Amino acid sequence: MSKLYRAAKARKLAALGLHPCQDVLLWVLAQERDGMTVSQLAARLGIEQPTATRSLARLESGGWFRREPVATDRRQVRVVVTDAGHKLVPEIERAWAELAEEALGEVSMEQREIVLNALEQANDTLRASVGEAVLAEE
Repeated sequence: MSKLYRAAKARKLAALGLHPCQDVLLWVLAQERDGMTVSQLAARLGIEQPTATRSLARLESGGWFRREPVATDRRQVRVVVTDAGHKLVPEIERAWAELAEEALGEVSMEQREIVLNALEQANDTLRASVGEAVLAEE
């Protein structure tokens, strides 16, 4: 199911000029009006800083963010979402909602509630099994 979901998500995101994972990266960046450093972004996403840097490089041609120097640390760069990026966020959210609806299609509300509860329990179990270190990275 994970592979099928990712393939369906890739199709929806392609219409927006995005690849999977770029949607989440841009969405997270857009939550911070003043932007964030690459290291802050990596920590928020639970990825390594070089991975965040590569992902940003792939996104840069879209004009969805700009890089600004950090006044207090010349080694750091703050990534700030542009107006074009902020305009794309509702489209990303719409694609997510459409995909969720398509995936659950004819599943009744009662069945959806059961699935959601089961997923939340599985999530809680996994969080407990990996410890607090991973939770701090989120």
